[in-house]
Amino acid sequence: MKLARQLLAIGRMAGRRAEAGSVRFAALALAALVLALGLGSLVAVHAVYAGKEERRTARTPVPLNEAREHAADATAWLVGSDSLDGERRFSVVFLTPYKGNAPLPPGLDRWPDPGQAVLSPALRKAGAGEGIDRRYGRLAGTIGEEGLDEPSEWLAYVRPRDGLSAERPTDIIMGFGPTAGPLAAALEPGSGRLDDKPEWMFQAAVIGMLILPAIALLVVAARTGAHSRDRRTALIAALGGRRLDRALIATGEAGPPAALGAAIGAVVITAAMLNDVRIPYTDYILSSSHLRGYIPSAVLAPLLAFLIVQIAVVVADLAPGRNSSGTRPRGTSRQTWLPRLAVLCPLAIILAVRGPDLFPPDTPLRTLTSWAGIAATVLTLPAAIATVIAKAGNLLTRQGRTLGLPGTLVAGRRTSTHPGGTARLVTGVSIALIVFMQAIAWQGLFGGQTAAARETLDRVGRSVVTIGIRGATSASAVADFFAGAPGTKAVLLAPPGEGRDTSLTLYGDCAALTALHLPCPARETRLDRLPPDPKLRALVRWTPHMDPALLVRRVDARTLTKHAASASNSATFAVLRPDGGPLSVPALKQLSYEAFPRGATIGTPGEDQLTAGVPNRDQGRWSALFGMAGIAVLAMTAGLSAMAEFLRQGRALAPLSVLTGGLRIFRTSAAWSVLAPLVLAGVAGTAVAAALAAPVTANSESYITGELILSTIGVVLVVSVALWIWASRVAIRQAQTWRPNGD
Repeated sequence: MKLARQLLAIGRMAGRRAEAGSVRFAALALAALVLALGLGSLVAVHAVYAGKEERRTARTPVPLNEAREHAADATAWLVGSDSLDGERRFSVVFLTPYKGNAPLPPGLDRWPDPGQAVLSPALRKAGAGEGIDRRYGRLAGTIGEEGLDEPSEWLAYVRPRDGLSAERPTDIIMGFGPTAGPLAAALEPGSGRLDDKPEWMFQAAVIGMLILPAIALLVVAARTGAHSRDRRTALIAALGGRRLDRALIATGEAGPPAALGAAIGAVVITAAMLNDVRIPYTDYILSSSHLRGYIPSAVLAPLLAFLIVQIAVVVADLAPGRNSSGTRPRGTSRQTWLPRLAVLCPLAIILAVRGPDLFPPDTPLRTLTSWAGIAATVLTLPAAIATVIAKAGNLLTRQGRTLGLPGTLVAGRRTSTHPGGTARLVTGVSIALIVFMQAIAWQGLFGGQTAAARETLDRVGRSVVTIGIRGATSASAVADFFAGAPGTKAVLLAPPGEGRDTSLTLYGDCAALTALHLPCPARETRLDRLPPDPKLRALVRWTPHMDPALLVRRVDARTLTKHAASASNSATFAVLRPDGGPLSVPALKQLSYEAFPRGATIGTPGEDQLTAGVPNRDQGRWSALFGMAGIAVLAMTAGLSAMAEFLRQGRALAPLSVLTGGLRIFRTSAAWSVLAPLVLAGVAGTAVAAALAAPVTANSESYITGELILSTIGVVLVVSVALWIWASRVAIRQAQTWRPNGD
């Protein structure tokens, strides 16, 4: 036991005094931290999904069935929906006491009065700018935590002024949760079950974008400073040391950094279990109540990360050393394949971006061509970056000789002589950028309708708004709605009926027809060609029809209200201002709940498609968050690898500080060994990755924005500059220790 403690102490001391020891310490600590957070994230994802499922089940209604039709307590229940501007839909549940002690859903402790609403806290906060507190009636309070599947859920319970009838589509329910009877999933409030992505997708994102980069970092960290440790291993073996002795020394060396990283991870995980955490960029609130049920698993995450780091370091130390026979440096002839691959890189990019255009849409060859081009780019882009860096090294060499700059001369020679090392350095970052952009692009692959709706909204704005009245209503209610929206004109676009005419029919008074640049006939007229008014074209585009002709019928306001009250669900009822100005959608929504029993669906033509595409957008935000973290870790991995290699050769450059009379040579050499390859990989890799994603986003909603591109480049730049400064300082300290008397 005493010998084991001594060997562990030797390992700790060796770690502090080893060449590039601080670099390895930081790399191992970072690897342990990212592993702990990644494993903790796996636990958190499962805990959130399980907790949300439990909450949803507890609030799912149990309908009144024939076996219990005489139940003493029952509630009238009707699930609707609404949305905020540019956000996903949420449930608006209409409920009234039906008989007896009518049951309330979890989260409500008392019945609101008629004409009152109870909202979730997150909905109140998000909809404050749209007056959400007044939209459905007077505010009666907020929904309790036990009635929400997560703190960030948007949900509203509304008790209508006039109650609910017991006829369809209203349902009569007698309780909530499995203890009350058989559940009716179709009556469940909340849209999360339909909108949320499967759990395995988030687990895969955590594994691919956090845990795998952490493992790559761990491999690099374990091999950092391997040259000096191999000599130490040979000495221990010569002194009769066993494999167990070597393992104990390696454990003592890696123990402090692994413990530090795991401890920081444990602090973060503990904080998330004690308090709700708002995840940056996604604006998602991670519920601590979901995590508390998985405390044992969460505690194991940092402990397992610590053990993985220790095992990896011991295995790396006990593994046979690399072949070091021979003292002659490796020739550069083996790297002549790099320029050849570099020449193929532009051709691969062209194949990936323009190759699919050679084939008809929706054909397998189009997709296969794109994939082949992407695969070829992944293989050739690192070689192209390494070749560019090598050519720049030749220029630096000539400039250093001409101007008498020793630092520039040495950096140029090192860069041009070792292009293979540069290629290995940038491979992980460039591949990660391409995979990252592809993942973001494919989020909007099925968003063709969403892209078309976005184009409509950008073109017409809020100059015309469609009104989808929910349920049966009366002409007087429609008239009241018009009266509450002064300065607006209304039209009704009805699809063909059962008669012989197959044209759309547009009803409106003269002022409304004139605002749409339509003729104002005495009774009706047929148009075989639409006028260029964008509002009219948007209405026609998003109303199902076959015949391109349009039948225009002039009607007075009274007749129009009757048509609107009796129109089918496929008809489009719209309001606009004659002057073409924008309309306030939140004000119209509030007005609809005052005029109609269940309100109305209100938005720009086709805006429901935008709302349906919001879950994909939110998933893209999660992909962007995990991807940024993974790219940062991989950039750190590549930079630390280059930094360790640079420092390994740093002592060989130490005499030059005396010959040149300064330490600038280390900053210049570090810039071209660490900074330049990563910067070029980040900039070029991001540009190429965005170009490769262009065919995917050509006919869909694109989530690859300028902000995302700049953020990706920025992450790599920040990591590159930080590692360059660090490498320069460590190399300078090494040079100073080489000097006589340490000065």
